[in-house]
Amino acid sequence: MNLPLEGIRILDFTMLLPGPWCTLFMADFGAEVIKVEEPRNGDYIRQFPPFIKDISARHLLINRNKKSMKLNLKTDEGKRIAQRLVETSDILVEGFRPGVMDRLELGYQRVSEINPKMIYCSISGYGQDGPYKHLVGHDMNYLGISGILDISGESDGPPALSGVQIADIASGGMMAVMGILIALTARNKTGKGQYIDVSMLDGSIAQLYATAGDFFATGRSPKRGETETSWVLGGYACYSIYPAKDGGYISVGPIEEKFWATLCKKLAGRILLTSNLFLKSRMR
Repeated sequence: MNLPLEGIRILDFTMLLPGPWCTLFMADFGAEVIKVEEPRNGDYIRQFPPFIKDISARHLLINRNKKSMKLNLKTDEGKRIAQRLVETSDILVEGFRPGVMDRLELGYQRVSEINPKMIYCSISGYGQDGPYKHLVGHDMNYLGISGILDISGESDGPPALSGVQIADIASGGMMAVMGILIALTARNKTGKGQYIDVSMLDGSIAQLYATAGDFFATGRSPKRGETETSWVLGGYACYSIYPAKDGGYISVGPIEEKFWATLCKKLAGRILLTSNLFLKSRMR
């Protein structure tokens, strides 16, 4: 079976989750991904437990279908090898802070001189410009600064963290995939590559479309559990999580009136049936 990205070569200079998730998606659809790792420890995710035969299960999952090589980019030989790889590649994805790839002689300007068709994607916390560009951060920091954390959780409780890394995956990896695929489409028309600047903070802010719309319509600042969109955060009975008798939980989400009415009728019928059975048992 021919996969849609067969024949596309990607140089992956990323670690941990956002960049590797991006290149994983593309590797699964046939792209040849060459993961370039520093010589001593490689990608930090290799050290994360649990392990399968001394190999991190997370590393195996997020880097499947990829090739890997160790390369010291701080040496002249390492830089020459990387630049030769650039000559025969279509896409480069990097996840360093702004300026690092330039110091390694692998910044966009240099790479585009070597290969004008190269699509170059930088994934960083705060983007390539602005006052935060050199700051370090992780998923929770981007969610906090964007405001997502502030509206997550119940009104009388603290902000609630998600069970998955929203900023890393949706705001970083997924935005990078979309940007690269759009650039590939453009290259098919123009024959030229381009630069993609993915900021995980920007991607997180973009996910606040409903909250922003409510603010612009009402002029009221959002409050946790009290916003116009609080129904998606458990503020409405028709969209919430309820404890169950067996100790688990049940999610209820019929926000449409017809589905909510149907659920209420079903529950009312069940309650009536239970009550009748209880009364009959008491009468015996």
